[in-house]
Amino acid sequence: MKFTLKDYQADAVGHILGCFTDARDDFHRKGRNVSFSLAATTGAGKTVMAAAVIEGLFFGDSDWDFEADPNAVVLWFTDDPSLNEQTKHRLLEAAGDRIAYSRLQVIGNRFNQEKFEPGKVYFLNSQKLSKNSLLVRGAPDDAQDALIERAASPDLRQYTIWDTLRNTIEDGNLTLYLILDEAHKGMRKPSNNERAEKQTIVKRLINGANGVPPVPVVWGISATIERFTEAMKDAQGRFAYPNYEVDPALIQESGLLKDDIRLDFPAEKGTFDTVLLKRAVRRIKEVTELWAQYAADQDNEADLVIPLLVVQVPNTPSDDLLRTAVDTIREEWPELPADGIGHTFGDHTALEIGDYEVRYIAPEKVQQSLRVRVLLAKEAITTGWDCPRAEVLVSYRPAQDKTHITQMLGRMVRTPLARRIAGDDRLNSVECLLPHFSRTTATEVADILLGKHTEGDDGTGESGGGEGRRVLYKPVDMQVNPAIPDYVWVAFDTLPSQTLPKKAAKPTKRLSSLAQALSRDELLPDARKAAYNELFAVLDGLMARHKDNIEANILGLREVEGETIVASVAGGKIAYTEKFSEVADDRSVEAYFKEAQRILSPDLARKYADRIAVDGDDDDGLLDAHLKVAALARIDGVQAEIEREADALARRWLDRFRVAIKGLRDERRAVYDAIIAMSTDPQRIDILRPKVRSEETEADADGTKVPTRPGHLMSDEAGDFPIGSLNSWETAVLDSERKQPGFLAWYRNPGRASDDSLAIAYKDGKGAWRRMCPDFLFFHGDEHNVKVSIIDPHGYHLGDALPKLRGLASFEFPPL
Repeated sequence: MKFTLKDYQADAVGHILGCFTDARDDFHRKGRNVSFSLAATTGAGKTVMAAAVIEGLFFGDSDWDFEADPNAVVLWFTDDPSLNEQTKHRLLEAAGDRIAYSRLQVIGNRFNQEKFEPGKVYFLNSQKLSKNSLLVRGAPDDAQDALIERAASPDLRQYTIWDTLRNTIEDGNLTLYLILDEAHKGMRKPSNNERAEKQTIVKRLINGANGVPPVPVVWGISATIERFTEAMKDAQGRFAYPNYEVDPALIQESGLLKDDIRLDFPAEKGTFDTVLLKRAVRRIKEVTELWAQYAADQDNEADLVIPLLVVQVPNTPSDDLLRTAVDTIREEWPELPADGIGHTFGDHTALEIGDYEVRYIAPEKVQQSLRVRVLLAKEAITTGWDCPRAEVLVSYRPAQDKTHITQMLGRMVRTPLARRIAGDDRLNSVECLLPHFSRTTATEVADILLGKHTEGDDGTGESGGGEGRRVLYKPVDMQVNPAIPDYVWVAFDTLPSQTLPKKAAKPTKRLSSLAQALSRDELLPDARKAAYNELFAVLDGLMARHKDNIEANILGLREVEGETIVASVAGGKIAYTEKFSEVADDRSVEAYFKEAQRILSPDLARKYADRIAVDGDDDDGLLDAHLKVAALARIDGVQAEIEREADALARRWLDRFRVAIKGLRDERRAVYDAIIAMSTDPQRIDILRPKVRSEETEADADGTKVPTRPGHLMSDEAGDFPIGSLNSWETAVLDSERKQPGFLAWYRNPGRASDDSLAIAYKDGKGAWRRMCPDFLFFHGDEHNVKVSIIDPHGYHLGDALPKLRGLASFEFPPL
């Protein structure tokens, strides 16, 4: 994989690969068709996860001990033809060099094959299976008598797409895996004014039609999986595995989604279209400057984000609306380039709007078209669109269209750099301006964005948030409080946080990743060579220590034992059995070596075999080395010894370079945080100082101001911090602690695990690792002795009280 998977993504990939293993066995050995699903909210990286699964399916996955399926065929099915090329591009981008371009094929009208080829991904959409499609001409209709001879294809097509499907499924050497992208679509019952055909194509593909057997393995991917699950209940003879749903809180915690959504709307009745549009233009200009400053501070051009303003209009906007919008934008942004405005309307042609020509741009090309700074859009980008640089939305949709607005925002909550910007709430937010909404109707939008089901919400989960997301109406950006003395901040810098353990952590892989990062950042030149030399020394010692066992294993691996049964034809009984042995061939030795690669790690096994191989004129030297490594890997305790040494070396290096790593730019430091987290136990990471903290200042629709308290590490211009997010318990605790002798400062710990929050790992009631962020940090003492306290007001009546208490009790605070 080109991308490093987030923890929840890696766990999901491991689960789905396990389902593929079971499904393959169920189909070929038991003749049973199966289905299962993956549910994750928009922005979770479902395509990245799918790319990792496909890569594992074709090439194997050592992290999850998954063996490749050389006979795998993947059929990627969507409801929208425009998504095929876009998904193909995303898979190529995510997988890097592992999945070549030649392995991905969009099925066009001229497609004509007897069978699908193994090791390839085919993209198909529902329109290609409709009655009028060239791909199905000549195929029998379900309504026709099965005995009627099929008519000849008018274009002399040898195989219809249904023929290709049937021949692939019926080939015992192939396994067809169907991936349903946006699986909830095409599963609902058609309304009175809809044709049933479009709604049943997916079900016909799954259940079998036109003489085609049912698809053996069906994997549904969606933001919500209820419709897919219900449809699978109607599928006859199909066994359903338990569905896998990614916890939205983990997605939000990952940093892939923006934490805050700012909603602006008129506070009084009237027409404010141009007023809020001008405000939106000012906002996009401001955030442009903020991103430019951030990239300059990081001294990294790759961190420069070119933000986009999206103007959402009704499906049939008037000429006057479009002309007024463009004129307003140009008036407020005179330096905007002539080609700085684009549109994604369905006619796909340039628009003449007043004195300006607004060119069409395909939705999938908006992210890379950096000269486009303003995008006029209807609904074309509410499904499958991916443009993380979209930072501000102004919507001319009326209040009853809140679902359309939230779907649009659901496509805009991705973070531009695929990570949270350390300590800067302003750059971790997206802004939405709603000229036709009131506080009441805007609150309904907020509820949907926070994952709450409201009347009118279609339940597709397109923009449902997770724990840690906020919707702000009147936020104020807090800065570092100048009244806080430096020695308090020094104490803050020493505070630890904890990572979330990984299920499939491999110490050797962690060490290799760490060595590569240290070399790249020039913290430890030739770190990879040093790491492998350390592990080679361990393997040399194990070779010497287990010499006799290794030689015995080599003899066992060289010989393949079997048994011949001789039966009497006349008597019908077994006369005798005869044992035999054959010398293992090269293919058998390589199969053993692959087992060793899964045990020791592919890179370590391969490099060590190269090191001990005896030079010669042929490949026998390397083959013997592979045999020795395979024999060594089969000895009990070898894997544990290697992993113990790899873990110890990684810990020494991380401790040695901890301060230097903390001083790296955000992008590189995030790499090390991910490496540190590659462990089955919680690991310590450092907290970074907050830079900009956004807090709500209004308590209700009447504009009532929320109360404030002084002494927070971050503050407004008056030195205060809003406490509208605190409940009565938390407020009482805060006021009590501020009265204690030696009080210096307090910190409202962010409610999500982020760079500027203290997070503590704990096991929940089901034994799964989670992280909690205690409510408060209090600083007491003086400049010579600052003491920090963690306080989390929490009722013992709550179900998670005991697990969290255990986590707090086991948390190690560093000496100050």
